[in-house]
Amino acid sequence: MSVEQPLWQALRAYRPLTMVYAVLLFVFEREKFERPWVAACFLSFLAVWTLATLPRVANAVSCTKRFLVADLIVALTGILLTPLADAHAQEIDGPTLPSIWTAGSVLAFALKGGWRWAAVASSFVAAANLVERAHPSWDTLHNVLLVWVASIAIGYVVEVARASERTLARALEIEAATRERERLARDIHDSVLQVLAMVQRRGTALGGEAAELGRMAGEQEVALRTLVSGGPVPAARTAADRGTPAGGPEDGAGPGDTAASGPCDLRTLLAPYAGARVSYAEPGAPVLLEPSAAGELAAAVGAALDNVDRHAGTDARAWILVEDWPDEVIVTVRDDGPGIPEGRLAQAEGEGRMGVALSIRGRLRDLGGTAELISVPGQGTEVELKVPKERGKAER
Repeated sequence: MSVEQPLWQALRAYRPLTMVYAVLLFVFEREKFERPWVAACFLSFLAVWTLATLPRVANAVSCTKRFLVADLIVALTGILLTPLADAHAQEIDGPTLPSIWTAGSVLAFALKGGWRWAAVASSFVAAANLVERAHPSWDTLHNVLLVWVASIAIGYVVEVARASERTLARALEIEAATRERERLARDIHDSVLQVLAMVQRRGTALGGEAAELGRMAGEQEVALRTLVSGGPVPAARTAADRGTPAGGPEDGAGPGDTAASGPCDLRTLLAPYAGARVSYAEPGAPVLLEPSAAGELAAAVGAALDNVDRHAGTDARAWILVEDWPDEVIVTVRDDGPGIPEGRLAQAEGEGRMGVALSIRGRLRDLGGTAELISVPGQGTEVELKVPKERGKAER
């Protein structure tokens, strides 16, 4: 909802209430008027005008400049007709015919155009009041100044509210674009970059023309990594291109393609990762999460196992442990490799290698969870992935 819309609703209620107030003032004090028919005619027109123009003050779009000018003319006319209806009005500080209804006309200017428009409208009203009084007193000057300051203040508040609303909208757009860019970067990291790295390794090993192809693939990998890591958000990956076994959690599909018909059992997505060098332990009951959340968590586990393959050596073993707690799901991936040297993760992120930063931590952050990595040189690495159940059920 627009920040200023409640102000328009308040103005829409203010106008008929103040119109009724002006009419009641005349009804109870009509014997004081020398020409009551003048006041009756104007107030009758004011009542019709107020009720007929209520849709005009519903929002900034319907409140046009022509309406504002016409509305201000009605208010000024009522002020200037006051001495004609009551000759003593110039001698005493009594209310004008439109009374406080005039303030609504000025406030409409403030809501529509900000403090500058409010200053212009209130200046016209001030001039009309000074002409109507002939010999204005301090009370008249006080009332005029009060309307002038109040309308300008409200106009300024409206301008600030509009600026804040635009800033918030822009921030939401940037956040949405950043999240989408991160998602796309993850997919690039999970698929294209891994394929290019594999082509480079195989080509270098084969030699000949294949080596040249591998060299070109390596150059493209470096360029793409630079592009991905140079954006406002980095990238992550899917399990399908990591060598996931046939029938694995993402056999030919990304995590987001998991069937969305009800909760998904996380165990069915993680079980294919088990093998000769990967031990898998799971609860005896289903571990239910929203399909998209389960797919992202499984992809993060696959990324962690990928790191074991690449950095811990072919003889390293890995263990996957799934824990189903009442409020969260915890998946731990541990290996017996050499561990990660201190500062290596920061160095890899600086080089554009975002496997841990995005394929693992990025995915868990999107799910409202956390990814903790504990590594001691010579004692292996442990990755603990936590996903809140409520967030996992409601995500996306």
